[in-house]
Amino acid sequence: MTGYDPVLLDGVRKALEEEKTTVVARFAALSAQDPFADPDRLTDNAASDADAFEESNHDRVSAQTDELKAQVMAIDDALVRIGNGTYGFCVNCGNMIDTDRLAILPTATQCLDCEHKKKK
Repeated sequence: MTGYDPVLLDGVRKALEEEKTTVVARFAALSAQDPFADPDRLTDNAASDADAFEESNHDRVSAQTDELKAQVMAIDDALVRIGNGTYGFCVNCGNMIDTDRLAILPTATQCLDCEHKKKK
């Protein structure tokens, strides 16, 4: 299997590592905003509307942190594929993923044909 130019892959790897650093920092900052992270929360006697507000904020933070975790996993998977020489190849059909697609979505695992088949 002939892959992409090693210089190109090195640039992609560096960009993915930088993106991972950014996502991890956003995750940490967002996690600190979670009202459920406050250890005093369980012992305070907040009004029920305050509890509802905290619950709503926790749900929002939780959804966003779940998305950030998924981004980190996709980045880690892409870095593994770069390391083992399978980056840029569709996991379904084995064809090379178009470089324009990878430029937009460097964590892509499928070519456009397979992606469209999956959505049908």
